[in-house]
Amino acid sequence: MIRRPPRSTLSSSSAASDVYKRQLLQGLETLSLRVERHNENAQSLAEWLEAHPAVESVSYPGLKSSQYHELAKKYMSQRGHGMMLSFTMKGGYEQAVKFIDGLELASHLANVGDAKTLVIHPASTTHQQLSEQEQISAGVEPTMVRVSVGLEHIDDIREDFQQAFDKAAA
Repeated sequence: MIRRPPRSTLSSSSAASDVYKRQLLQGLETLSLRVERHNENAQSLAEWLEAHPAVESVSYPGLKSSQYHELAKKYMSQRGHGMMLSFTMKGGYEQAVKFIDGLELASHLANVGDAKTLVIHPASTTHQQLSEQEQISAGVEPTMVRVSVGLEHIDDIREDFQQAFDKAAA
């Protein structure tokens, strides 16, 4: 059974409630545009990374090279394949950490689905409590970087990634 808050709570928060409702509606009105931009940016970044000399591999279902591409085409929207991707860098663990540390536009956070591009190095953060062998068994390579691609202009995202690759190589 859902209990209704006391009347005094409802009346004192009605103005705030109206603001929240308005913000929710505004957010819903632009949701399809934001999702479209997330998808476009993720596809573009995945293709750019796949061709990048510092990158070993890219995991994104929108890439024709993905083992999941046909399934993604069948089950996912024709408007895109999501905002999440991961890639492994050439080099070692330290190079991947330097890449993360070198980013300026993208934020180093474990969150997903933000308007900003978010990156994380799982081997040194979310999976650091596991041994290297346990990480590999869990699908976490020492040079893997997970990306939640944001709404920024794709040229800005690529530029940020390139300067971080340059710093990691130095």
